[in-house]
Amino acid sequence: MTLALNAHRFVGAAFDAMAADYDDLFTFSMVGRAQRDVVWNRAARTFAAGDRVLELNCGTGEDALFLARSGVQVTVCDASGKMIVYAQARKALEAPDASIEFHVLANEELHLLPRGPRFDGAFSNFSGLNCVADLCDVSHELAARLRTGAKLLLCLSTRFCLWETLHYAARLNFHKAARRWRGVSTAHFDQHSFPVYYPTIRSLRRSFEPDFELRSVTGVGITTPPSYLEGWIVKHPHLLAAMKGFDKAVCDLPVFRIIGDHMLLTLEKVS
Repeated sequence: MTLALNAHRFVGAAFDAMAADYDDLFTFSMVGRAQRDVVWNRAARTFAAGDRVLELNCGTGEDALFLARSGVQVTVCDASGKMIVYAQARKALEAPDASIEFHVLANEELHLLPRGPRFDGAFSNFSGLNCVADLCDVSHELAARLRTGAKLLLCLSTRFCLWETLHYAARLNFHKAARRWRGVSTAHFDQHSFPVYYPTIRSLRRSFEPDFELRSVTGVGITTPPSYLEGWIVKHPHLLAAMKGFDKAVCDLPVFRIIGDHMLLTLEKVS
């Protein structure tokens, strides 16, 4: 119980420890780029120049920079102070005129975000919300800060990842092969541990009702492998290209959209 209640502190400390290496491990990796491209394609169709967008768990700022270069005004939050430091450094180096405002805040601490005009949208990429035990609280805070009709893009780890199950089962590591199936597992980074939750589409819909309605679900990383298989995929770039093409063809179909590494949900504020 104590671990769950204080999870955002452990999450912040864990990502502080990996902040220096995060871009090399994921942001600039072939697998990371392939999965992020799916999310960016949807984000580009969802948010427009002049929109004010709130980004949760921003990491080193890769998504914020993408949105800001499109003319979006971005307010970003992250539980890791070191991630925010790297994000600020990247902004200063890569896009000094970009409209990005930074806050060291965990998803559970959105109530501490200074009040202002309502946002035109909100965004959370690559499993940040999988570290939150109660998404109802996040939903309530977002509903209070988004205008009616605002879009919410959420990319979370799935309950069942075909790649992960097959990869670890082939190595007879059945614990890891099925670690998501129970709905919660424990992540270990450096000296830090914290719970990771794997909600279903049904439970996510329930968490965000009645303020938000689910509009679409898109699979991310269906045949494109998880990031821990980067070493294998760099030896097969043509195979990765074929995987990306297959994923694009089936990502919106039932079953396929929930068996990848991640799933991307689009919700709309309706009240």
